[in-house]
Amino acid sequence: MLERTYQGRLIKKLDRMFPGCVILKNDSGYQQGIPDLVIFYGNQYAMLEVKPRQPRGPEDYEPNQEYFIALFDQMSFGACIYPENERDVLHDLQQAFGARRPALVSQRK
Repeated sequence: MLERTYQGRLIKKLDRMFPGCVILKNDSGYQQGIPDLVIFYGNQYAMLEVKPRQPRGPEDYEPNQEYFIALFDQMSFGACIYPENERDVLHDLQQAFGARRPALVSQRK
């Protein structure tokens, strides 16, 4: 699966999970390593690096990506998300945002 295909599906899922959220796609040409998506929900935000498959090691990241994911995770919430860990990351994001209702995450592919 292409990253843009997975990212599009993920954005739709995030919109359903967090009604009223604002999701922005970041420009990798502006600052190298900044995660792909920022999600604003209430007075909180999260940064997600989207990968179409599980990274096998540092070589699957652009320079500075792992640094920024860790930095944003300390500040608010940051994670690398891919199909194999999506359920766990979305659960953690729901906990971080303090969402009061269950996530609307389809189990179908």
